[in-house]
Order: sequence, then C-alpha cells, then structure tokens
Amino acid sequence: MIELRFHRALYAEKAVDEAVETFTRHASFERAAEPTHLVVRISGRDADREQRIAHELANFALGLTIKAGGAMSS
Repeated sequence: MIELRFHRALYAEKAVDEAVETFTRHASFERAAEPTHLVVRISGRDADREQRIAHELANFALGLTIKAGGAMSS
C-alpha cells in the first residue's frame, strides 16, 4: 500500500476526489481527511503498479487543481 498526502493549501479537495474516482478501476483507494492534508491510500496488484498509479493520480489531481484555478477556489 502507498499513501499519498495532498496538502490542502496546494490541492483542491474536489480535484483529489475526482482523480481518485478516475482511477478506481485500476486500484483500490482509501481516503481520509486531516486538518492540513487529504490522505489517499492506494492498493494495487503489486508494488510497481501501485507506484505507477500513485504518480499518475498525483499528476492528475494537480492538473485538475490548476484547471480549477488553484486549491483555494474549490
């Protein structure tokens, strides 16, 4: 399992949720909210797949945040 931590000042919560939803067919996800971070835990078939999905998910969430105008605009 890989854990990603998205700082709320940098990532829009809606963008992280949308990214997770987009990748649900490729792995299993657990999401938790902390005061300063959104936490996403990724479980895949194997460690290499988890790592690839984690990278793609983080990039996708960042792209969606930028497209939305930043973390504070959501």
